[in-house]
This record gives sequence, C-alpha cells and structure tokens, in this order.
Amino acid sequence: MKLYHSPMAPNPDRVVYFLRAKGKLDAVDLEEVSIMAQDHKKPEYREVSPFSQVPALVLDDGTKLTESRAICTYLEGIFPEPNLMGADPKEKALIEMWDRRIELMFFIQFAGWFRNAHPMMAPLEVPQSAEAAAKNEKAAKKMAERLNEHLANNEFVAADRFSIADITLFITCGFCRVMKWAPHKEHANLGRWYDAMAARGFAG
Repeated sequence: MKLYHSPMAPNPDRVVYFLRAKGKLDAVDLEEVSIMAQDHKKPEYREVSPFSQVPALVLDDGTKLTESRAICTYLEGIFPEPNLMGADPKEKALIEMWDRRIELMFFIQFAGWFRNAHPMMAPLEVPQSAEAAAKNEKAAKKMAERLNEHLANNEFVAADRFSIADITLFITCGFCRVMKWAPHKEHANLGRWYDAMAARGFAG
C-alpha cells in the first residue's frame, strides 16, 4: 500500500499517528505531497485523489481511498489490534461520537480560523474573511473549554481507553501551534491529558 501524506498537516498526521499506534507504519510506503507547493492540485496527483485531498491511500489492488477517517476505518479492519475504534456497538458509538465532536466542533472550527486569518493561507483561501476567522476562533476556543471540562473526570476522550478520538484531539491541539495557540497549556485537564498522550509515543 502507498500512503500519500503531507508532514505537519493534521489530516495526514491523523493517519500516520493511527498507524504508529497500531505499530504498522511500516505496512505502507510513504510519499510526501507538499500542500504549500500545491502538489495536491497537480494533474498527476489528481489521478490519485480527484478532489485534491491529502492523505490518500492506494491499496495493492489499485483502490484509492481518501478522507482520513475512512482510511483509518480501513486500517482498523485489516489491522484489528490494538483496537482503536471500538470493540462492541456501545464502544464504537461512543468513540465515533467523540471523534466527530472533536472533528466538527474543534478541528474544523480551528481550521476555519487558520485559513481565514493566517497570511500563509492567503493564496489558498481566496478571499480570506476576518468575520469568518473571528467566528471560528470563538467556536474553537469554546470547544477547548468544553473538552477541558470533559477531561476533568476522564483519562481518555472516549470509552475509558485510548482510541482514535484521542488521536484526533492530539493532532488538533498540535495543529493549533500555527496560530500560536496552545489550548493544552491554557487548560489544566487538557494539558494533563495531552502530556499523557505525548508520552505514548505515537506522534513519533
């Protein structure tokens, strides 16, 4: 299998960290795609990912998968241990619930702030919107507060054990560095959780 990724970008990191957590990073050949150089928009990459999305996973039979969550679902199926997406219907639902909350209410909100406010993103986000940036910043910071409250009484994000939801939150907190914001340093419970996740070593 070949995994197209872009180092330091959150969606590709989600898949790479997922593979590391399973001890299976060596099961894929990695090929770097530079988003800032707009390699993802070149014709040769569009043959792999028609919507110019990174990451993309090409299976041995030629099947092409995009969307980081979909790729992780496939990897969970072929590498079932350690289980990261739920062992029974209840666990699966709880983990997906929190993973989606983090993705929709934290990651996407932060990404909107970044895309609309950071000068580096001006060539990719045309036009940038200060109004959208302010709205997304407020939403992301509100969700950080809610996650901090949740982690006051929970060692992990979901299902009382390490899961993809922890990976998604970890990469989102790391991504926040691009706006010189460290939510895990502002919120004590989030910080305790973040340090524990970093100690697991899946981020490399």
